[in-house]
Amino acid sequence: MSDETQADAGTAEGQGPVEISEDLARHLENKREELFEKFEIRDEFPQAVLEEAEELTRDVQGEIDEEIDARQDLRDLTTWTTDPIDAQDFDDAISVEEREEEYVLWVHIADVTHYVNPETAMWDEAVERGNTVYLPGYTIHMLPPVLAESVCSLVPNEERFAHTVEMHLDKENLSYETIDIYKSVIESDERLTYSQAENRLEDPEAPLHEENTLVHELADRMHEIRKEDGSLVLNPARDRAHTIIEECMLKANKAVTHELMWSRGVEAMYRVHPQPSPDEWSKALQEIQDLDGVSIPGDKWDDPRMAVNATLEDAPGRQLDKIQWAVMKVMPRARYMNDPFGGHHALNFEIYGHFTSPIRRLSDLINHWIVYQNDVPENLVALCDRASDKQKDAEQCEREYKTFLQEVGLDPTAVNNRGIEVVDGDAENTL
Repeated sequence: MSDETQADAGTAEGQGPVEISEDLARHLENKREELFEKFEIRDEFPQAVLEEAEELTRDVQGEIDEEIDARQDLRDLTTWTTDPIDAQDFDDAISVEEREEEYVLWVHIADVTHYVNPETAMWDEAVERGNTVYLPGYTIHMLPPVLAESVCSLVPNEERFAHTVEMHLDKENLSYETIDIYKSVIESDERLTYSQAENRLEDPEAPLHEENTLVHELADRMHEIRKEDGSLVLNPARDRAHTIIEECMLKANKAVTHELMWSRGVEAMYRVHPQPSPDEWSKALQEIQDLDGVSIPGDKWDDPRMAVNATLEDAPGRQLDKIQWAVMKVMPRARYMNDPFGGHHALNFEIYGHFTSPIRRLSDLINHWIVYQNDVPENLVALCDRASDKQKDAEQCEREYKTFLQEVGLDPTAVNNRGIEVVDGDAENTL
């Protein structure tokens, strides 16, 4: 058994699926159906959509061979994905190089709009669904499975169409020197889980060790720069693998919306996060200050985001959830809008939008189309509202399903990480 296999075996994912009885399985299915009806979530794809998906993906490799000359050929560039062990769709991959004067970071995103465009039934269905809904042990995809789990998924050792964001970064402050967004063909070298990525960082002899080490150094610096600039960081103890993916995706998302607004003068679907009122922030900070063992540094009170960041770094572990909850309670919901006015308060970005998850979010699919066409859909405002509303529905559905799992004696995290296996007779839910 390799070190990485052992590492995975020692996690919750390595313990095997959660076993439940047939009766309980029916109980869960009934609850899901009830929630899908309540939140208008479509579990089944219309036959026409499935047939169209099959038709448009009949000869993937043949299409790639035909179109390679019209795209950037990045098949020889070292590229890999990093995702949770239970991930079903791999829509982002990264590559990195250090050069004499700069760093180059490539974020490759599945080119979903090669198959899904406003002329297709799949597009209409994606608008209807709004996003993929992830329930513990059960997924309702935004796109037909042949796309979500196969053709658009950046699986290793398979050529794939991608939309690449190539960022040349200043060595001093990691600001963008140039941003280039283009259609490409990539071939991922490896699919890493988060725990495997941590192992690669530890082992100098492991494949991709140097690349992961370099990209972590960049991601760690990006994270610190964001915090210094006033970005709210509610989870200060994030591991290295998560830091890599989070910071690289933030950098790419920001690059795309900046490119659209400043270089092209084209609207996009922006992610706008309003700020709480001064009174609400004051209430949250007072609630945090009153927690046992917690103290907000005196020089930080004037900037609530900085105050929360500084407090979380020194607060006792037992109080982290309470601090996070005090902040979340006063935070307005982020929405998708066709105007970035107000920016993204939590990230402290003036302009921000989503681009890196077009397999599972309508907003990203729309932004891919805008980048590709250099124009916006006529119904952009309605699409923004749709994406916002369906995201809210998905979150509420997930919350209610998790509560139900707990009520019937199941641990949602265990179900999510390990999946479910239905066994004959009565199974003990010993979690």
